[in-house]
Amino acid sequence: MTMDSRTRLLTTLNHKEPDRVPFDLAGSHVSGISLKAYENLRRHLGLSPDDPVLADMVQQVVIPGDDVLDMLEVDTRGLFPLSSHNIPLPMYGEKWHQCHSETPEGWQYVDEWGFTQCFPKQDGLYYAITEHPLDGFEATVEALDALPMPAGGEAWRFEGLAEKARGFHQQGKAVVVKSICAGLFEMGQRIRGMENFLCDMMVSPDLAGRAMDRVLEIKLRFWETAIKELGDTIDVVVESDDYGTQDSQLIRPEQFREMIKPRVAHLVKHIKGLAPNVKFFFHSCGNVRPLIPDFIEIGIDILNPVHIAAEGMDPIGLKRDFGNEISFWGGGVETQEVLPKGTPEQVRDDVRRNVDALAPGGGWVFNTVHNIQADCPPENIMAMWKALREFGGSQA
Repeated sequence: MTMDSRTRLLTTLNHKEPDRVPFDLAGSHVSGISLKAYENLRRHLGLSPDDPVLADMVQQVVIPGDDVLDMLEVDTRGLFPLSSHNIPLPMYGEKWHQCHSETPEGWQYVDEWGFTQCFPKQDGLYYAITEHPLDGFEATVEALDALPMPAGGEAWRFEGLAEKARGFHQQGKAVVVKSICAGLFEMGQRIRGMENFLCDMMVSPDLAGRAMDRVLEIKLRFWETAIKELGDTIDVVVESDDYGTQDSQLIRPEQFREMIKPRVAHLVKHIKGLAPNVKFFFHSCGNVRPLIPDFIEIGIDILNPVHIAAEGMDPIGLKRDFGNEISFWGGGVETQEVLPKGTPEQVRDDVRRNVDALAPGGGWVFNTVHNIQADCPPENIMAMWKALREFGGSQA
């Protein structure tokens, strides 16, 4: 029986096999496609240029046009509540220049958190933070509390989204909603600078904890408003925080369990208390295998991006050890080497291996490992998609 996209996605997230593996492209800001790769893909497909809205300005990740999403039979549709990272400004247009100032190295703007974001002139692909609002070793809890931050529940963030969500449901698509900002650990690093914040966690835990608590309070208000505005049109909520590296973790698992896990658990519980039927999608790059039991324990439903090239993240082992308790969203093709640098045949073979490992029994949504990057040839993107169609039918 052929399912519509929403039924297909919810079936797999309930650990049952759908009619085929669901496909996500740009349902979130961590499962999408960069601007340059998207423009190249449109040309490859014979489509005229469009004026895409950025789902995330910093990463230069776009919301693809309906023509591409429909052509590729994408099952998800993302909702991106407004922030200073996805203001709908055409790149280098007049309004863009009004928000930016020019430096010898590039263009910069200060976002709503007080982070100075810079886009390099020479071969620039992304923004990077060049100034942190509470950099330096002399920071105090009082200085942290005095920092201006967003309220989180501002009504303007959600204007027009409820109507858009209802339209997606009428089309049979699954609705995925992005959070206001990165995770508690990552935002602490952005506020203080990475080196400072990692030191804070060891020598000034009160300061590190207060930084994460301020962000948590904002997230709670954001999701309260989002759920009030969007109601039962939300199928998946997206949160993210990067704990892994290619080989291990950024901090000891014990430190995660002591300082971060209780706060994330509070966020998960609060969201599910307001919307019991939503699925909680959590993004963390790298080797997070030691933390997966913790994710499951606190109610995280979905792990993304399934960084299959990282140590300990072999998809066969992940499916064997955790596949009955958590769903995987990503890991469909290796995105560091195979997708950008491999041949179409190598892409096809990699997709086949990952489908064989992750698809049986449901609990998997096909997506790349993180966003499709600017250097990815469109021929390989289409080889990936064709391989999914070839190998991603029902495993029953």
